[in-house]
Amino acid sequence: MVVVVTNRKLCPGDFLSHIHELARAKPGLIILREKDLPEAEYEILWKQCQDICSNYEVPVAVNSRLETARRQGASHLHLPLHLLRQYSGELNGFSQIGASVHSVEDALEAQAMGASYLVAGHIFPTSCKEGVPPRGLSFLKEVCQAVKIPVYAIGGINRSRVPEVLAQGAGGFCIMSELMECPDPYRRLCSYLSLDIQSSDLN
Repeated sequence: MVVVVTNRKLCPGDFLSHIHELARAKPGLIILREKDLPEAEYEILWKQCQDICSNYEVPVAVNSRLETARRQGASHLHLPLHLLRQYSGELNGFSQIGASVHSVEDALEAQAMGASYLVAGHIFPTSCKEGVPPRGLSFLKEVCQAVKIPVYAIGGINRSRVPEVLAQGAGGFCIMSELMECPDPYRRLCSYLSLDIQSSDLN
């Protein structure tokens, strides 16, 4: 599965038009990250994205903001591990709950607390984590082998790296900067989706 992670500040044009083109390509999930926005502005933006993506049956995950997710009746919620701990026992009603993890121990804890999937990283060097060493493919493999829920790799993933990422047992991968910055997000995302389909056909 290909997961799109957003960063509206990287878009060369209108963000909602960008979201429309990404949704048209039908990724498995879009995580509306936008951590800098105040709650009220984030909620408006999520609703706008949801209205677009629902036309293509693409789920949009609320990132970190439990109250927004509840008010909007969101089906997907993505949390960092510390918020998954904080909200443990309060997460009934969501069809999918994702968690970001950075170690095997994190992964096992998130699974035990009811996470539906994990985002593990960062795997390769990335401008989003300058100066922070990547955890690498061996880390990804260890996480995938330790848990029974899908693991999606994040961090520095490009087309040439997809086969080795999937070879570690990952259920898919996340793309942010490349899909946010490119002028033709539909075509770029389709190129990643074709790689994911080819891998599925081989398994």
